[in-house]
Amino acid sequence: MNSWKIILFPFAWIYGLAIRFRHWLFHLGVLKSTTFNIPMIGVGNLSLGGTGKTPFVEYLIRMFSDNYKVSVLSRGYGRKTKGFLFGNQYSSHTDIGDEPMQYLRKFEGKVKVAVDEDRVDGVKNLTEDDANLELILLDDVFQHRYIQPGLSILLTDIHKLYNEDYLLPVGGLRDVVAQARRADIVVVTKTNKVLSPITKRRVKHVLNLLPHQSLYFSYITYGKAIPFVEDSKYKWVNQVRTIVMFAGIANSYPFQEYLRDLCTELIVLDYPDHYQFKRKDLEHIRKTFEDTFAGNKILVTTEKDAMRLLNSDYFSELKNLPLFYIPIEMKMHGLDETNLSNQLKKYVEENSRNG
Repeated sequence: MNSWKIILFPFAWIYGLAIRFRHWLFHLGVLKSTTFNIPMIGVGNLSLGGTGKTPFVEYLIRMFSDNYKVSVLSRGYGRKTKGFLFGNQYSSHTDIGDEPMQYLRKFEGKVKVAVDEDRVDGVKNLTEDDANLELILLDDVFQHRYIQPGLSILLTDIHKLYNEDYLLPVGGLRDVVAQARRADIVVVTKTNKVLSPITKRRVKHVLNLLPHQSLYFSYITYGKAIPFVEDSKYKWVNQVRTIVMFAGIANSYPFQEYLRDLCTELIVLDYPDHYQFKRKDLEHIRKTFEDTFAGNKILVTTEKDAMRLLNSDYFSELKNLPLFYIPIEMKMHGLDETNLSNQLKKYVEENSRNG
């Protein structure tokens, strides 16, 4: 640990004290958690981000949307609107946030996507809107204790397991490690495609889960690169000289590692999570690209960043460049695919409002 971070420990202690006091109020019943008579799967983490929550919610949408009426409810981080709002074909990231925007574009017609900073009101609106709704996926809900999901899934990045991290501002945790006990399922994300038994044993030892908690392991796969402009004259090639990558996500290192295998030189421009690109940012990205001495070069960003750029007032700064984004999917290791699916579907079937 960097020596300067030691100075921040008192602040982390004060922050942790405040978080523990809030949880204690819920434990005593001073603050109330609301339950609903409909299957609700909550997905969240203990950290600020970067655990792969968005691709995991998409994984759940793929699992259930063909056989159930599914809605996704999110806070809509970064949006400029307030209260409950359904996403539709006219929505932008400023209306519903970048992650809900991504769900909406990828699964149009298969799920309803809604946002509400008050999850209790959000669920009430969803169930009143559709009496036949069969499942609600609660996005980033682990700290929102005013609502109690029927099944709670906690994600943790294998490169920074929550048991090996610290509270803000020393580390990246926004909640105390002890709250992991509230999870029914823990999913370790961003593992290598080949996962050794030794690594699995180490993770199990570090996390030290309770008897009722299930543990699964997942990894990320990358899809075919998609040009920002549909009729773009630029085409993706398997091997390029230089890639200029820019991203405003919590942890871009897996994306960087993937891109390094596709080029000779990778230039990285990193921005904070959910970053709203300004004109000067896109001008800097364009200049970096143009100043790169390579004949065979492209610009690449993430799918989540694409949701914020597509409706940007400043997108014209990059419009005529070879700009691509790469979608990702979460996959489960081995038997975890079947076991997780069985566990989740059993929960939904047993708790169906029509059951």
